[in-house]
Amino acid sequence: MRAAFLEKIKQDFPEYRFREGRKFAFRPPRTIVIGPGEPHDEWLFLHEISHAVLGHNDFTLDVERLKMESAAWEKAKELATRYEMEIDEDFIQDELDTYREWLHKKSRCPACGLTRFQDAGGYHCPRCENLAS
Repeated sequence: MRAAFLEKIKQDFPEYRFREGRKFAFRPPRTIVIGPGEPHDEWLFLHEISHAVLGHNDFTLDVERLKMESAAWEKAKELATRYEMEIDEDFIQDELDTYREWLHKKSRCPACGLTRFQDAGGYHCPRCENLAS
């Protein structure tokens, strides 16, 4: 990541702590982890800052996580304009696809393959749990 960009971010967001780690991440309530250099690392960095700015501290349902990821990318696009950048929409959708695939896989019933629903008690299969009448 460009050192000048990183320094500007640190100046613009003094309320957060920045540390290096294995991958880009937001660790609530105030820590942004800077992953190793990789393609589009500035975009990933803005995405994690967006989680912090939006107060994404926790989620209850897995679909909430997907909503949070989408909201963080929207905020990252907004922040990118401040730094005279534009985040590629295809890149964003590829990143969101990883969460969509995760959610789809997690919601499939391992016994019958039907899509399950989730509530605070976990995932439920309407077929296997005889919930449909």
